[in-house]
Amino acid sequence: MGTQENVELVRRGYDAFNAGDMATLGEVFAEDAVWHVAGAGALSGTKQGREAILAYFGELGTRSEGKLKVTVEEIIGGETNTVAVQHATAESRGKSLDQDGALAFRVRDGKIAEVREFFQDTAKGDAFWA
Repeated sequence: MGTQENVELVRRGYDAFNAGDMATLGEVFAEDAVWHVAGAGALSGTKQGREAILAYFGELGTRSEGKLKVTVEEIIGGETNTVAVQHATAESRGKSLDQDGALAFRVRDGKIAEVREFFQDTAKGDAFWA
């Protein structure tokens, strides 16, 4: 795959995430994909495999009471690495989340194989997701 195809793959993943379309999310991730969550909070750490990543997404939905909204500001593509700049907001249990971030995607054989999250204030994110 090339740069444009990788951008389209990542955009398709964001669209599916925001729509709660787990079937499409399952299609965009490699079976052995890895997702790295920054911070030291309850959801931080490495998620090994597509099923663990989808379970993580489900937990985000549960903990945000379905109110997590992720807006893609820009996707910068490359042959192997693609970066998405995003803004996330959510409200739940009297707490709010409002921060910028970037996700670095590694694409292999037309699937997302690895993702690393980077956020404006990891400690604030940890506190929200607790």
